[in-house]
Formats: sequence, structure tokens, C-alpha cells
Amino acid sequence: MAKHQNLSKHQQGIVGRYYANHDTIHVNKLMELVSELAVTEPGKKADTLWKRTETALRQAGLEEPKLRPCVDAKDVKKLAEIVGKLSK
Repeated sequence: MAKHQNLSKHQQGIVGRYYANHDTIHVNKLMELVSELAVTEPGKKADTLWKRTETALRQAGLEEPKLRPCVDAKDVKKLAEIVGKLSK
């Protein structure tokens, strides 16, 4: 199936802008997750947020050796440092 075969010109523009800003979208999502994790008490909600964070870090292109120590330790400060580096 050809790329953009069934999309109108307008829809193609929307898809193109999404992928043009893909990295910014992931960094913003990670910043929101850092904020949520900073104020969330340990428990089920925090565990769910950490799973979402791990997925978002992978989508942002972070390699497994760099994300694994942060996610396993559930270290919000280290996560904030990583997100800060990604945002530059």
C-alpha cells in the first residue's frame, strides 16, 4: 500500500507536521510525566506512570542502557536530568 494513498491533502499536512515535531512532542510528554511523578505518592498510580515513562523514553529514542537504571531505581531526579538533556 502506497504511503498517504488514502489521505487528503489536508490530512497529509497534519501527518507531516506531526512527524516534523515528533521529538518535541515526546519531550513535552516526558516533562509532564516528570511533573506527575514528582507529586505522586508511591503506589499503583506511580507504577503506572513509570511504565508510561519507560515507553515514552523508548519512543524518544533513548537507548536501553541509559533508561534502565533510571526506571529500575524510579529516580525522578535522574529522569529530570535525562529529559533536560533530551530537550536541548
